[in-house]
Amino acid sequence: MKRFIEGEDRSQVTLLPECLDDFIGEDNPIRIVDAFVDELDLADLGFEGVNPSDTGRPSYHPAVLLKIYVYGYLNQIQSSRRLERECGRNLELMWLTGRLAPDFKTIAEFRRSNGTGIRNVCRRFVMLCRDLKLFTQAVVAVDSSKFKAVNSRDRNFTPNKIEKRQQQIEQSIQRYLDALETADRTQPPEVEAKTTRLRE
Repeated sequence: MKRFIEGEDRSQVTLLPECLDDFIGEDNPIRIVDAFVDELDLADLGFEGVNPSDTGRPSYHPAVLLKIYVYGYLNQIQSSRRLERECGRNLELMWLTGRLAPDFKTIAEFRRSNGTGIRNVCRRFVMLCRDLKLFTQAVVAVDSSKFKAVNSRDRNFTPNKIEKRQQQIEQSIQRYLDALETADRTQPPEVEAKTTRLRE
């Protein structure tokens, strides 16, 4: 096998980078997620559990769980079971959460009890994009020339259309949250097979 590219021996001891930050590049979008969530005032946005109780088992901070959900949204991971799996094997999520790996029930319960806060975070993200001028506005100047108008329904906006569009965005957020709920309720086939084997 000398003429093929060969991998390293699995039992070979290697010196990996000593900290997780070495694995995440400076231009990785996961750093934006981290900075964005850290700047939010979660109590004002409607998140529960920001102030921990004095007794009982310590809980995960809502910012950690929110980072997991934002990461899942960016990478199209809706199921809390898949998010749990990714927390244990994905280097970006390990970096983002500080190597915390909450179980799927904790992740799903966070979403169920903080739907209002998640909606408010979505609104805040749009406002941030506007403040940073990531949404462009086109300026058109006409010098007394005549042009054929190309003004379709999709290209003109009135206050009523903007209000309807905001309602559509709210409905879209609700549909996404409903899809998350559905994904949490259904178990993947391999989990169902394991459950039946355990019962037997």
